[in-house]
Amino acid sequence: MPKDHRVTRPTKKIEFELRFASRQAEKGWRDLCATIRGPLTDTWDFLTRTPLENTPANYPLKANLSTVTRDGVRHQRWQHKPTQKGDARIWFYVVGNVVFLEDVHTAHPSETKN
Repeated sequence: MPKDHRVTRPTKKIEFELRFASRQAEKGWRDLCATIRGPLTDTWDFLTRTPLENTPANYPLKANLSTVTRDGVRHQRWQHKPTQKGDARIWFYVVGNVVFLEDVHTAHPSETKN
């Protein structure tokens, strides 16, 4: 094993695990890491501890965006805003203790613009 192999952050038993639900989410996450690393660290902390807490920056989506179907099962779709003034958005759903990052938008998604 290379000596510079990255150590992953362990989670507590009460915490949620984050997983990518799509390649786009993985790419978007990498892009946000490059541009808003500090706020994304706070996002990681929030989503691993309280992903279902309803706040001004974290809430369920509405109308036709309110659910996502994966493997024939419908899940409530949530949106998280990593910064107050930025346009980045993270769409996710929760199954058990796993938060699935479905879509990571580096800009405000047109589907949610008023």
